[in-house]
Amino acid sequence: MAISENALKPATIASLAPFLAIGVVAVLLPFVGNDYWAVIGTRAAIYWVLVAGLNLIVGFAGQLAIGYVALLTVGAYVTSILAAGTVLPPVPLPLCFAAAAGVGALFGVLVGLPALRLRTFYFAISTLGFATIVTQIALAWRSVTGGGVGLAGPEFPPPFNTAWGFYGLCLGAASFATWISANIAHSRFGRALVAVRDADVAAEANGISKAILLIPIFLLGGAMAAVAGGLFATLQTYITPDAFTFDLSIMFFIAILIGGRGSILGPMIGTIVLTILPEAAAPLASWSTFLYAALLLVIVLAVPGGIADLIDFKNRRAITEERMIVPKPALLPQLFAHRPTPAALTLNGVVLAFGGVRALDGVDIVVRPGEVHGLIGPNGSGKTTALNVISGYYAPQEGEARIGGDPLPAGRPELRAGLGIARTFQRPRLVAAETVLENVMIGGTISGRAGFLATLLSLPGRGRDERELEARATRALQAVGLEALAGVKAGRLQHGEQRFVEIARALMLAPAILMLDEPAAGLSSDEIRRLGELIAEIAKQGVGVLLVEHHADFIFEICRHVTVLDQGRVLAAGTPAEIRSHREVVDAYLGR
Repeated sequence: MAISENALKPATIASLAPFLAIGVVAVLLPFVGNDYWAVIGTRAAIYWVLVAGLNLIVGFAGQLAIGYVALLTVGAYVTSILAAGTVLPPVPLPLCFAAAAGVGALFGVLVGLPALRLRTFYFAISTLGFATIVTQIALAWRSVTGGGVGLAGPEFPPPFNTAWGFYGLCLGAASFATWISANIAHSRFGRALVAVRDADVAAEANGISKAILLIPIFLLGGAMAAVAGGLFATLQTYITPDAFTFDLSIMFFIAILIGGRGSILGPMIGTIVLTILPEAAAPLASWSTFLYAALLLVIVLAVPGGIADLIDFKNRRAITEERMIVPKPALLPQLFAHRPTPAALTLNGVVLAFGGVRALDGVDIVVRPGEVHGLIGPNGSGKTTALNVISGYYAPQEGEARIGGDPLPAGRPELRAGLGIARTFQRPRLVAAETVLENVMIGGTISGRAGFLATLLSLPGRGRDERELEARATRALQAVGLEALAGVKAGRLQHGEQRFVEIARALMLAPAILMLDEPAAGLSSDEIRRLGELIAEIAKQGVGVLLVEHHADFIFEICRHVTVLDQGRVLAAGTPAEIRSHREVVDAYLGR
């Protein structure tokens, strides 16, 4: 199951070596094994065709689709029914598989749609329910499916009608499944899936729509599972509903979990291991569910990141403890070469209440292009709530938020990035399992031009997108002074470094408005000074900066205008000098 180097860029040759090793073993298997091993190898290849698609849904997007055996069942029956001619005249095998892929894609979306509404656990239950429904239909629709008696699987013509010939066909299908899943995983779509999984709020702030992203993934996963079902029907030679057990569904799911989320190699190894394991422990076949559960428990306790973490030697290397963040603001003009037209951000009479508490009570704020506007106040005064209204996480009950002359659509956070609004968060929201460079590239997701199909097939536009995104992300990291940590996983960074990574990610949008929520929290005095210089230079690019911060001296030093909130109301607004001398502000916030 080899994989092309282009599909895994910027992976190194060392990271490709395990795929090449698996491919070599797979190619050599016919020369060292008998027909028994042909069946085992074929089964592993078929299972991987399904798991490769399911891995994008479970491992990358974090959706608990447990009942995917249902789509294997659908593919097996559609292919067998069309090939046997029980409903229509017999259909050529290529068309049978094409039809199965189409039906599987359709059912993949139908199974996946609840994920857009239901929480993770309830979505898992809904997929199990769908698997039960499919099995019951197969049993009841006897005139078509054969009911409990079943029907014959499709037969391939020479040279694929022998054990090793069919093995070669399935190996080719598995290699293709690996290639296309890697193309998606190592693209802006794959990074967006991981962002939805681990940092969904930040994903929305960067313009990633969960619904728009997941629907093509569900289509792809369903089609791959159905094609695997057609191959599975041929391997079985005769299919009945009993062939599609709950244990099989659990095996697919566990292969991904023990392989490691956000990995292709780990789930591939997991699939191979779990295919061979019942054969190596045949006397314990009746205990298969227990063995799967025990193996999963061992992995979770011993290696929570799964096989992928176990073999990830690169990210175990120590990184220098004495590190300094030294931004290079002079590089910012390169990032803002094609910035949006500067526009003012306005909050006009915004009211937002939670129960009987008014978090915002008639708030007016204007952030002008090229201006750093400070927003201060005691804890609970409504500062972050104001940012969340602007970001679309909350819809104001009265008043409105506007950018330029256009109102911001209420409750649509994924649209803000396209309008030139970027933000950071009070607590850094990064994808800990991804590298610093990949986290920053997430910020440029909406700027990609290659569509899903072009990415799937690695057409030229996909490579151009990746090169441009990587170059821009590298410049953003250089601008904030973190280029030396580009290849380090974000979860290993210090708190201050994570804050600067968030700023770099926001800069990928070349925003007209940048909102910073307590960016100086936890930074040293030198880091705060450098942060101030960076923010001032960002504003010089024509960006309106709305800065929420508790460091009053920091605010007064770099802001041109300051708004003070207290209990959801504007207590004062004016220049730093006016705010410093405002008696109510001094009493409520600054102290004497």
